[in-house]
Amino acid sequence: MKSEIFRFDEVTENYDRMRVPLSSIQRKNRGGKYRYYGAQGVIDYVDDYIFDGEYLLIAEDGENLKSHKQNIAQLVKGKFWVNNHAHILRNNSKCDLHYLYYLINSMDLSGYITGSAQPKLSQTNMNAIPLAIPQINDQRKIISIIGALDDKIYLNNEINKNLEQQVSSLYQAQFEDIIQYDGICPSSWKKGILSDIASLASGKRPPMKSSEKTDISKTPIVGAASVMGFTSEPNHINKILVTGRVGTHGVIQRFNSPCWTSDNTLVITSDFYEYTYQILQRIDYHAMNRGSTQPLITQGDMNKVSVLLPDKETLQQYENTAGQLMAMYDANLLENTKLAELRDSLLPQLMSGELDVSDIDI
Repeated sequence: MKSEIFRFDEVTENYDRMRVPLSSIQRKNRGGKYRYYGAQGVIDYVDDYIFDGEYLLIAEDGENLKSHKQNIAQLVKGKFWVNNHAHILRNNSKCDLHYLYYLINSMDLSGYITGSAQPKLSQTNMNAIPLAIPQINDQRKIISIIGALDDKIYLNNEINKNLEQQVSSLYQAQFEDIIQYDGICPSSWKKGILSDIASLASGKRPPMKSSEKTDISKTPIVGAASVMGFTSEPNHINKILVTGRVGTHGVIQRFNSPCWTSDNTLVITSDFYEYTYQILQRIDYHAMNRGSTQPLITQGDMNKVSVLLPDKETLQQYENTAGQLMAMYDANLLENTKLAELRDSLLPQLMSGELDVSDIDI
């Protein structure tokens, strides 16, 4: 597969001149249905739009330009508004916009980013980035391969949103609405605290940490809101729920495989896993904060959270129904992890030409 080297501005059209930033007060006064984008995604909704069509947004500034925890480029369709923290681009005839999206997100752009406290990718530096661009037909073959994986990941995510909504609605109908509308619980139901139905423990500092998933470092380290690295051994192998103890609060993570829960987390186990999961989703964590400079939730306060305790037969019925739905949810998450790993291993090989698609008929 042959490629030709172009400067970034030789294959794109720039629309930065059309950006219009709005202050938080202006956005509040102009609330509406149109997406308002910043450097890394939608940050608000407003009553009008600037752009209509399909565009590529590339972060102009922000910490993610260095950490690359998220894609720095995103494809956006439809009607939307953009502030001055994202470059707005379209392709020309030399390059497919979707190919450019995958190419930029696969590249190391550190040599074009300036600033330490506030990393920035200026328009001048972005325009100077050299891009290896194959023939348009080869670009589209690569897109069809990688895009199929992304399409399946997207579909699984949409299915999971629906599954979560079903389980939440089931919980509301069975345990919340009966209180709200009737005000009377069955006589076998009681009021209690979280520790009556679940066990809580704090996570621990991992023995070693790596930012990469290597042969000797395969166990994810679970932070307050997400996986924050990898280590060599787990401190949990059973089914657990994890939420933040220090820092981020209110993100409830599900794990049914070996992991290491870090010392800024609380670990929750219960025979009624799905019921407990719904309870954790509904706690007012802000009201429980004991931190001054950094948010903090204590294990003791979590243990004392008021909960409704239906009889075990009712709980088990809910657990069985919700568990079947969330088993599909967890299977989709696992499949997405494998699909993302496959995509991320194929992408650099396809972009570099190591895997030649020129003779493939798609």
